[in-house]
Amino acid sequence: MHGSLAANRALLSALKANLSKSVSGVDFAVFSPYPYLQQLQTELAGSALGWGAQNLSEHDAGAFTGEVAGGMLRDFGCRYVLVGHSERRQLYGESDTRVAEKFGAAQRAGLTPVLCIGETLEQREQGDTESVLARQLDAVFKSAGVGALAAAVLAYEPVWAIGTGKNAAPAQAQSVHEYIRGLVSAKDKAVGEKLTILYGGSMKPGNARDLLAQPDVDGGLIGGASLVAEDFLQICEAALTT
Repeated sequence: MHGSLAANRALLSALKANLSKSVSGVDFAVFSPYPYLQQLQTELAGSALGWGAQNLSEHDAGAFTGEVAGGMLRDFGCRYVLVGHSERRQLYGESDTRVAEKFGAAQRAGLTPVLCIGETLEQREQGDTESVLARQLDAVFKSAGVGALAAAVLAYEPVWAIGTGKNAAPAQAQSVHEYIRGLVSAKDKAVGEKLTILYGGSMKPGNARDLLAQPDVDGGLIGGASLVAEDFLQICEAALTT
């Protein structure tokens, strides 16, 4: 919940000026609060940047005051939407089942869901990382089927490494990403091999290159660093050259 029209304009202008449309093999996108989606549509059309929303309703339409449907996001040119972000799960009690329903709603609307999964510090310390990730993914497998992941992106969020001062070493990130890919590949090898898995645990300019060098880390879901153009551009440069 950051941004203003003026601050957004400055950030987007800096990103557009430094990211080329001719880049192949790397995708860039910005996820804004709902009120700024029209600004993204206006300012990013024809640029190297895609855009998306931070959340959506599991419902396609109806009497759900305050909610936003996937079709509404499409009206503003969104290609992507975050689903099951750790803050939605923790602060707003979104269950695995509801996240899976939102995943389905995103795909029905023609959006690419960025499905966020990850464990808390307590779960990690109890040795439950793998069981938590398996449970979160299983809800989507049961609801949409493993094949639906061919038109989605996964993002691993180690909640214990976000804003806590604790950092996941590149080898730790790789180990979990490899496990996640294995879970998917066990159900569909082709989907697992092609799946894009982002790392969302406080990726910053100082650690981006080492994290992105890991074989199963395909990109980053950037938090605070994305609000500073110079920092975000340095991470983009790491993605382009790693």
